[in-house]
Amino acid sequence: MARSASTGRSASAARGASTDVLIAGAGPVGLTLAAELRRSGVSCRIVDRLPARLPYAKAVGIQPRTLELFDRMGLVRDVLDAAVPMRGQLTYVNGAEQGRIELVLPPEVPYGFAALPQYETERVLEEFLGRFGTRIERSTELVAFAQDPVGVTSRLRSSSGDQEEEEVRSRFLVGCDGAHSVVRKALGLTFEGGAFPAEYMLADVEVGWGLPPGYGVRSMHRAEDGTIDDLLVCIPLPGEGRYRMSMLVPPELSADRPASGDGVAHGLEGGTAPALADIQKVLDRLAPEPVTASALRWSSVFRISHRLVDRYGEGRVFVAGDAAHIHPPTGAQGMNTGVQDACNLAWKLALAVEGAADPGLLPSYDAERHPVGEEVVGRTVRHAAEGVQADPTDLETLLLREAQLLVGYRESPIVSPLPPGDEAVLRPGDRAPDCGGLTGDIAAYPVRLFDLLRGRGHVLLVYGHHPAGDTPGDLAAAARELTGGRMETCRILPADAPPDEATGIPHHHDSRGEFARQYGVEEGAAFAVRPDGYLGACLRPPTVGQLKEALGRVFAW
Repeated sequence: MARSASTGRSASAARGASTDVLIAGAGPVGLTLAAELRRSGVSCRIVDRLPARLPYAKAVGIQPRTLELFDRMGLVRDVLDAAVPMRGQLTYVNGAEQGRIELVLPPEVPYGFAALPQYETERVLEEFLGRFGTRIERSTELVAFAQDPVGVTSRLRSSSGDQEEEEVRSRFLVGCDGAHSVVRKALGLTFEGGAFPAEYMLADVEVGWGLPPGYGVRSMHRAEDGTIDDLLVCIPLPGEGRYRMSMLVPPELSADRPASGDGVAHGLEGGTAPALADIQKVLDRLAPEPVTASALRWSSVFRISHRLVDRYGEGRVFVAGDAAHIHPPTGAQGMNTGVQDACNLAWKLALAVEGAADPGLLPSYDAERHPVGEEVVGRTVRHAAEGVQADPTDLETLLLREAQLLVGYRESPIVSPLPPGDEAVLRPGDRAPDCGGLTGDIAAYPVRLFDLLRGRGHVLLVYGHHPAGDTPGDLAAAARELTGGRMETCRILPADAPPDEATGIPHHHDSRGEFARQYGVEEGAAFAVRPDGYLGACLRPPTVGQLKEALGRVFAW
């Protein structure tokens, strides 16, 4: 397919579509989707009604799983340079420390928890997207659309100048346009849920307390009847002593505003913005030690709803992020869930644009992501009302779940089930884990598996050679042929295996045995890794026939 690097315009434009994918909304979700599409060579336009990024630290937590996805995309270094570590949480009740939670994950997980203001996340993603020649079209909003069997016709309105309107033809449309999504409403999706009666205020301030850096603070007052009647939550941000604080709003600052026309009251409100003195009053009551707030960067009053669409799309139109699910900010799940929506959808759209997708591929976006949205909404509502103890489990499992490392798609229609009796711990639909200690024949240093996967799309990992399977060379040739050259093969050899250069497949030795442990293999095996970092198939023994069956769930031929 002929493409122009400067415009991102594909051959589909010559067939009547001005772009392959139109994206409404340039927050973290829309930007991630656009970047993944452009990385796959798909043309897109991304529009946003706002004239510039908002300077609000709304979503601040970056989960380890999101960092893994940013690594695969090739922008994690920029994110890490801008972020600060989240090392744990300090909890206080009525001024007494109740202990601390250390955010420590198993050593094989490559990234920890991080904090980064949403405007910085958007800046990094926007700059990354710009490397592909794609820019956000600001002060431009989607006002209407109509789809047909081969595409979508949208009307865009620019708020600059004379309110000029433009008609855009695209192959697909994705609404990443937030809780009040135009795309969701026009598509007729339901958005069932409820709202919390309490209002909160947010503030981005500096404090000079002596608490350890990198720790969040949750300070509560418990009344005589056991209920929590006052609350302060502080999340560290980049900058000395800077935190994003949230607290219950006093009556005089209540937004007292009804829900919008779609029945959704969520996010920042337009009421009276809290002043530094309002923040200080809460700190005087609840701060673990005497402290003075300063350097107020911004503040607002906000409300929380919890809602979920009945389906994530219809035909050629889809929704992602807050357009599909909204919920309490407990555990910093919202933006991260939306980013994973985008990564799940992007590679499927890329194959559909190229005419290489099996008919069941695009419907799998809803099949895979709707259950995730449902689980996240339910869990965050429970945690907001009752605390994390609402889900009794061991601390390691709790942290892995909050890190979004337990998200998987074992029941997905596009992953190949294991044969009956196979009790492998790692199964199709699971996250492809990282491992270290992979050594090549030229570089003198070991690398991680994620280093080998970075920047790639579909990858077949072939471990060793199984006596009952086909040869690695035959598997690699079949992977190329069945996917039209879209699947690369990487070979991992056991530590004591001699170099095998006859196949011409790039290979690394599992010098510390980490790959064998993480992937649960003793004999030869193969793993189909999707562009979003999940396993589409686990082949033990690996045969061309099994590979063809697995790839037939994704690719059209």
